[in-house]
Amino acid sequence: MRERAWATRAAAILLLLVVAGCGQNAGTGSSAPPADSAAGAAPRPAARSAAPATTNVRARSTPVALDVPAIDVHTTGLVDLGLTPSGALDVPQDAATAGWFALSPVPGEVGPAVLAAHVDYKRVPGVFARLREMKVGDTAEVTRSDGATARFTAYRVERFSKSAFPTAEVYGNTDGPELRLVTCGGEFDEVSRHYRDNVVVFARLT
Repeated sequence: MRERAWATRAAAILLLLVVAGCGQNAGTGSSAPPADSAAGAAPRPAARSAAPATTNVRARSTPVALDVPAIDVHTTGLVDLGLTPSGALDVPQDAATAGWFALSPVPGEVGPAVLAAHVDYKRVPGVFARLREMKVGDTAEVTRSDGATARFTAYRVERFSKSAFPTAEVYGNTDGPELRLVTCGGEFDEVSRHYRDNVVVFARLT
């Protein structure tokens, strides 16, 4: 069963993700604080079929686009993210790209699908420059390569210190399909060149 498969995989992942949701370096690489706005959104795509909540789609489908209307995000070309040698979540290589943690469920499967992007990078506003502005009730739509769209509704928006990141809450098993949007936030540490916190949006399939 998908629930049991993810529970087994999640247990192994939790042993590796020992620091923070998007790692010590996610959203960094810029000496500037978070930007106040992101680039304007492209036109939203036409309606597509809803994503099945219990079907195993991993073998034939991956997330390819993300729309978050409340913060003017429309991004395509999502990349696969893995783990760094230290066991933290890897990050995209530029400000304009978002990534899917490829060890997490495909959006629409049972468990928490994880998407991460920079808040800014080399003084360029990142995809998640305004993630901290999301509110409970805001929606996010993930388009998959099989043509289906998984629509999620935020039920929690939090900022966590990287030194006390709740790995199990973010990556742990869930009863149904969920989504996590992760970036950096809080104060920028001029010494370490990293942000001190992570912003995480928790959402459920609707």
